Amino acid sequence: RRVLFRSLQQALRNLEAAFVAMWERGHGFPRFKKWMRSFVFPQLNRVPIKGDLLNLPKIGWVKMYLSRPIPEGFELKQVRVVKRASGFYAMLTLQLDVEVPQPMPSGHPVGIDLGLEHFLATSDGELIARPRFFVDGQRKLKSLQRQLKHKKKGSRAARKLYQRIAKHHEYISNSRKDFHFKTAHRLCDNAGMIFAEDLNLKAMSAGMLSKHTLDAGFGQFLNILSHICFKRGVHFAKVEANDTSQTCPQCQAHTGKKALSERVHKCPDCGYETNRDIAAAQVVIQRG
Repeated sequence: RRVLFRSLQQALRNLEAAFVAMWERGHGFPRFKKWMRSFVFPQLNRVPIKGDLLNLPKIGWVKMYLSRPIPEGFELKQVRVVKRASGFYAMLTLQLDVEVPQPMPSGHPVGIDLGLEHFLATSDGELIARPRFFVDGQRKLKSLQRQLKHKKKGSRAARKLYQRIAKHHEYISNSRKDFHFKTAHRLCDNAGMIFAEDLNLKAMSAGMLSKHTLDAGFGQFLNILSHICFKRGVHFAKVEANDTSQTCPQCQAHTGKKALSERVHKCPDCGYETNRDIAAAQVVIQRG
C-alpha cells in the first residue's frame, strides 16, 4: 500500500509539473473534447448520389430523405454529417461556376429596429411582437431536468431523459428559426431595400437582459434576413447604430437618452410624436 501511495503521489507531482510547464508556455490547461457532433467528407466518390441513396467514403451507400432535388448543372463538392437530437442530417455543399450579381438599391425602402418590447419595428409603422421561445419552454425544461436529478447517472432512464431534453432544446431552436424565416420573407414581400442597425450583439448578450436577448436571436435573424434578401433580389445593408433612439426623424434634433420605460418619442423642437421604436426605424432608413 505504501509503494502504491508513493507512486500515486509521484504521478500527481509529475502531472502538476506538466500542467505548470504548459501554463508557462501559454498553452493553458487541457480541455477534454466531448463526442463530436459533426464530421465532413471533403472528397466524395465518383457517383455520390443515386436516388435516395448517398455514397459516403469508407462507409458506403446510406439511405436518406432528399428534402429537395439537386438542381441541374450543380456539382456536389462535400458532405457534412450532423448529429442532432432528432437524428442524423447530411448537409450537401453544391458548386456551380456562375456569377450572381448583387441586388442593386431600388424599390420601396424599409428601415427596421430590433428590440425586446417588440421584436421588430419598421419605418412604415408596423410592430411585430416578440415570441418568447425559450421562456415559454423553460417550464417543461425545468420539469425534465428535475426528473433527471433523481435518476442514476448512465442508467437507461437517465439516457431517455437526456434525449427528451435534447429534443425539447431542438424544438425551441427550430421554432425560433422558423419565425425568423417567416419574418424575413414578410419584410421582403413589401420592400425593395431593407436597412438594419449594425448592432454590437456581443455586448447586448452580456447585459442584464441577456437571456431575453439570446432568446430573440437577433444575430441569427440578421443573417437569415441577409440571405433571404439576396435570394429574392432585395438590397440589404447595415447602418450606424449609435443614437438612433436619440435622434428625431422629422428634424434630426438630438433628443437625449431615453429610459427603457419611455416608449414614446416626442421631439421638444418640432413636436413630432410616435412610437419610440418606429422613430428609430425611420432614422435607420434615413441613414440607409
